[in-house]
This record gives sequence, C-alpha cells and structure tokens, in this order.
Amino acid sequence: MTHTPGSGKRACCFILHLAFSLVVPFCLAVNTTQASEWKNSLNVYGGRMTSNHWEDVFIDTFNLDFKDSYFMAITLARTIGRYEDKFSFEIEGHLVKHFDYMDHWEFNGLVTGRWEKFPWDNTIDTGLAFGIGPSYATDEPQVEIDNNDETSKFLVYWMIELALGLPDHPRTALILRLHHRSNAWGLIHKDGGSNGIGIGMKFRY
Repeated sequence: MTHTPGSGKRACCFILHLAFSLVVPFCLAVNTTQASEWKNSLNVYGGRMTSNHWEDVFIDTFNLDFKDSYFMAITLARTIGRYEDKFSFEIEGHLVKHFDYMDHWEFNGLVTGRWEKFPWDNTIDTGLAFGIGPSYATDEPQVEIDNNDETSKFLVYWMIELALGLPDHPRTALILRLHHRSNAWGLIHKDGGSNGIGIGMKFRY
C-alpha cells in the first residue's frame, strides 16, 4: 500500500483536532469534583516513532531522532482498585494504527498503576502512570527491524503516562505517553522493540 508523504501526520493532527473540538467543550461544561466516582477513561492520542532507546526520552529529550512514522491510538481503561486518593490500578486495551513509513495495526493489553497525589494538584491535577502487558502487531514493524535488524509480531508493551488537568474540570486531562514495545531482554524474542512519543486527551466517565 502506498501513502502520500506526510499523510500520517495529517491524519494524526485531524483526529486530535476532532477530539479537542468535540470532547473538550463538552467536558468543560461539567463542573464537578467527584473524580473518584469515574471508573472508566477513554484516551485518544497521536504520536511519532523514534530510533532512540526509551531512556533517551528522559536523558536526551531535545535530540531525539524522529522517524517519518506516525500512529494514532484509542484506548479504554477501567479502574479495578484504589488505595485512598493516592494510588489506583487499571486495566487497559489499545487499538493503534500506524501511518506513512509503517501501515500495520497494533493491539495492546496492560495492567497499569497510577500515582495520583501530588502537592500541586490544587493548581494542576497531575497523574503519573506505568502500564505493562502483551503486544501484537499485524506485521513486523519496520522501525523495529531498522533499529534492531529483526523483531517479532508478539512483544511486550509498556507505557509511561503523564496526565495534566485542571482541578475544576477533572473529567479531562492532557496526556503525554511514552509508547514502547520490548523484547523483554530476550525473553520474548532475540531482538526487537521501538519507542514512540504521543500526546492526546483523556476523558473520564
């Protein structure tokens, strides 16, 4: 299948714009602070793949090597446990479409732990999450082959998410995600893995 150069970037921007345009105004109209009553969340985010290792995202943030490979992800999550107002556990499923350099689908399922208590929450409501689980790609991702010479359709997926929201509108948050597939130090496959950086929206319900 051929793709017009930049089509993936335009698709990601369009879907994110649609999410911001339709979801955010509705959510901002709801002024409530009963966030703990919402057990579900819908996440929509778009991103771009890199050739870097995951740790480079944190130690060499401004020198990442981005590829002409884009993705859009829609995820559904449900809270399955909570410790006071500090920590929660979630299960989450992903549907991911890759564009431009790659054009396969990706499916991920994970268990997530989320820390929700920060000193500045009255100003910026903040959450930090880590999730891990199995990942399946409908084709062997070419970015992973470029980075590692080989890969597998089945790998381990993990993500780190930073969520930022306004205390008066707790149903929505801006999310930043590190989107990572891994061979789990050779436990799943001899080699393989990739990293993407995503940005989008979280809608709690």
